[in-house]
Amino acid sequence: MDEAERVDSWAEKVAEVDGDAHRAVALAIQLGRSAPRPGGGDTPALFELLTALGRSDLTAARVVEAHLDARAILGEAGLDPQAGAWGVFAAEAPAVRLDAREVDGEFVLSGTKPWCSVAGVLDRALVTAHTDGGHRRLFEVDLRAPGVEVRSGEWVALGLQGVPSGSVDFSQVAASPVGADGWYLDRPGFAWGGIGVAACWLGGAEGLARRLWSAAQSANREPDQIALMHLGAVDAQLFAARVVLADAGRRIDEGRAVGAEGKLLAARTRIVVADVVEDVLRRAAHSLGPAPLALDSEHARRVADLELYVRQHHAERDEAWLGRRLLEGERPW
Repeated sequence: MDEAERVDSWAEKVAEVDGDAHRAVALAIQLGRSAPRPGGGDTPALFELLTALGRSDLTAARVVEAHLDARAILGEAGLDPQAGAWGVFAAEAPAVRLDAREVDGEFVLSGTKPWCSVAGVLDRALVTAHTDGGHRRLFEVDLRAPGVEVRSGEWVALGLQGVPSGSVDFSQVAASPVGADGWYLDRPGFAWGGIGVAACWLGGAEGLARRLWSAAQSANREPDQIALMHLGAVDAQLFAARVVLADAGRRIDEGRAVGAEGKLLAARTRIVVADVVEDVLRRAAHSLGPAPLALDSEHARRVADLELYVRQHHAERDEAWLGRRLLEGERPW
């Protein structure tokens, strides 16, 4: 049984998450014991797992993906993760900053870290902080330690309501370095983790596609050409995105996704998947109309969740980054 089949066999348990962060964390801990790690020889199965989770519940996918990513990062650093639920907090934002300072041979964190998803229900996290010389470094931190304060009331999103991603304040909090300065961004797994996020996006789009298909199946009249056009286009795009993800997984396992190759692969994969997701959102809205958005709570939440989640993709900026990298190398096609 592969990972996707295993998650489908747990369909009831995944569905029970129902947007609840605590249930998602419990699921993450269970899956963390057996899920493949990127680059370990079964990366396509990992992406299938994340896609299957997103297809069922995007809150579950969002929380599980971060937990698995943290464990993979620690493994890449040659460390064993401690028990409990993990997150990865590496985003930056204007006007806030988290600094790491060495005191008597030990590091302490002080400042504010933005975009810390479900920090209030996690046990530990990997956090990037600024170090001397203008560098950034990754640290392991206990989120239950004195000096850690999770802000409340910042998260007003309609999407991913169960995954509040507000700020966390740190005041002289002990932390252990993971890798050297710059290691977090330079390691091969950084690109691989970004592809895992895209797998979650794809799952959300597949969930919408299932709603589109069931609506066509259960209609009181034969679907018209417009409904059939949307259904066919969605199927073809989802097929293409799945092929791209599977290919990315194989390239990772074959050692063809490190350094510049890995960064290009991640950018291409995320762009392809994000474009598919946005088109599926559009076609579902055009085909289904306003009724499910107004009257079907599961569908309305999935749309809101997916619209917010896919905005982790930087759209035109990521495309411009890819274009620049292509001009720096040999002719790509």
